[in-house]
Amino acid sequence: MDFSPSPEQQALKDSLRRLLDRDLDFEARRTLVRADEGAFRELWAKLAELGCLGAGLGEDLGGFGGDASDMAMIAQELGRTLAPLPYTAHVMGLALLSRAPSADPEILAGMTVGERCVMPALLEPGARGDLGQVATMAVRQGDHFEISGIKAQVEGVELADHFLVSARVTPDGGVALFLVDVTAAGISNTPYRTVANMRVSDIGFHRVSVPAAACVSPDASALIASAEDIGIVMTCAQSLGAMDAALWLTRDYLRARKQFGQPLAAFQALQHRMADMLIETELARSMLFQALAALEASDPATRRRGVSAAKVQNAEAGMFVGGQAIQLHGAIGMTEEYVLAHLYKLLFANARQFGGPDLHLERFIAADDRRMPDGATR
Repeated sequence: MDFSPSPEQQALKDSLRRLLDRDLDFEARRTLVRADEGAFRELWAKLAELGCLGAGLGEDLGGFGGDASDMAMIAQELGRTLAPLPYTAHVMGLALLSRAPSADPEILAGMTVGERCVMPALLEPGARGDLGQVATMAVRQGDHFEISGIKAQVEGVELADHFLVSARVTPDGGVALFLVDVTAAGISNTPYRTVANMRVSDIGFHRVSVPAAACVSPDASALIASAEDIGIVMTCAQSLGAMDAALWLTRDYLRARKQFGQPLAAFQALQHRMADMLIETELARSMLFQALAALEASDPATRRRGVSAAKVQNAEAGMFVGGQAIQLHGAIGMTEEYVLAHLYKLLFANARQFGGPDLHLERFIAADDRRMPDGATR
């Protein structure tokens, strides 16, 4: 099987890499994470101009006819340069809206060209990465709903026009998906940064009133599970980009740094450790390809099994590659002024995004048995 990118994918990858190398080197990235929202909007608009925001969406929906492999390639490049942009959340938003039965096609088309931004608000405090745990409530009040609850670690709030909010509809308790304007009365925003310097917020919904038409999917559990798997794959791709960057940065450092009159790269013990790092990176790459194939499975259990397997391998490989890179660099590898420390932070955060390896080992086993773990909601 040929995993080489198509000519179109290679052209997009080359254009994106030129943009990121020019506008988002390490120093520019350090400035960006401290900048106001205007700087983020400018870089987001440049991604839109390249076609990155609609690369994985069909032409009939306003996209450019690509698939998940196109989006994963973009996520990998963003991970390589530590771009602090909510691309994974954007991809999940596209997946949710494009498959929702009552979504507005104009909003979807606007998302692909950067004119609109819809960010998922799905994770809840204490859920440990599991989007299936939903305590937020939506109460029907005549021709509208009142939404109450808290959503954690919502990305892209500074860019968003709308949130996609999961909530249990009383009295039956089913999980529905709502499109909520970010300016709606009753919304509170508590912003902070993750360890990887991503801007996120805890969003509170205090009896937020939305029209009945805002419910884009009245039975959204399966839809959310599918979008979650896409988000996991995008996170794996982003981590793979960071692993690649850490691997080759370490190789160059060992070639340049000398000890006992010769480069560190000449020592066989260090060559063995570099070889182990390369093996783990390539295993993560292979599992990413496997996860992309699993996304096409019609059976949800087969899809979840492939995605969770990739998540476990990717998380463990990321921690190994990042840890070895820091050890081979020595003290400089842990300093705030050196890019490697930030690559490690991204790998650390992504290893726990959407749940850590333990959760996904459970899901892998459960999917293999065609059942979910005890206490799961879907």
